[in-house]
Amino acid sequence: MLSIVLPFAGYGMISGMNENMRSVLKFQKKKSDIIADNAKPVLISSQFKFTEGPVADKQGNFFFTDIIEDKIWKYSIEGELSLFMDKTGHSDGMYFDKKGNLITAADEKNELWSISPDKKITVILDNYEGKRFNGPNDLWIDKKGGIYFTDPYYQRPYWERKQSELDGQHVYYLPNGSKKAIIVDNKLVMPNGIIGSADGKNLFVADIGDKKTYKYTINKDGSLSERKLFTGMGSDGMTLDNKSNLYLTGRGVTVFNPRGEQIEHIELPGWTANVTFGGKNKDILFITSNKSVYTLKMKVKGI
Repeated sequence: MLSIVLPFAGYGMISGMNENMRSVLKFQKKKSDIIADNAKPVLISSQFKFTEGPVADKQGNFFFTDIIEDKIWKYSIEGELSLFMDKTGHSDGMYFDKKGNLITAADEKNELWSISPDKKITVILDNYEGKRFNGPNDLWIDKKGGIYFTDPYYQRPYWERKQSELDGQHVYYLPNGSKKAIIVDNKLVMPNGIIGSADGKNLFVADIGDKKTYKYTINKDGSLSERKLFTGMGSDGMTLDNKSNLYLTGRGVTVFNPRGEQIEHIELPGWTANVTFGGKNKDILFITSNKSVYTLKMKVKGI
């Protein structure tokens, strides 16, 4: 049996054909009306070591990380690929705030960074009650400017430590302007992908360690309630479209409607770590998959 080991899987570490892979491969192909007619994934480049963290700016330009190489790349709406930044703290998940700053999960030192348009770095969070985070992974910013982020523990080759300083792997919320993160769910095995709904009322979190994805109600104070199982599939990264369909990653991209029913599966080689929408009209799906990045023309749009 083929053995696959991806120590940077967005990092979902995979060794061999685990049960999560098996469950994804069991999904049947579905035909839906979300992909543009006759469209297929278009390979942009395979020059990277491990791609992650795709996000689009207001103009629709894509930014993504090459975690192992410690770089952030830009793929413009004109189709130009260029290096945006070197020495990124081994950034993983990313998201733009309202001011155009690129907020990144910089897990070299287990921090959250803000990278300004002129590439000035500000460390906005580096500990929880005096202890280092496991390694902030994926994040989403709400309308108030608060940051939700997942903190799984994946051992990095650039760390000297060999174990967590915390009591588990949790989901956190950092209120806008605060220097202290709040645990909003401490009952997950290994949280990873995270995304909020367009209206800001719901949060989706993938527990990749337990092969589940949950939907929460976001309360006015930023806390979470009414956790409900959305689907029995975990995910690395994730995104939503303007029809409230949820896109989960791992083996390709698997799409679920708002009722948690699978409506589409996009096949890609290797481990698909993350996905987002962008382009001039927000109708281009940008996919990071192992050493490669792809685009796919869609009928739906990002939020």
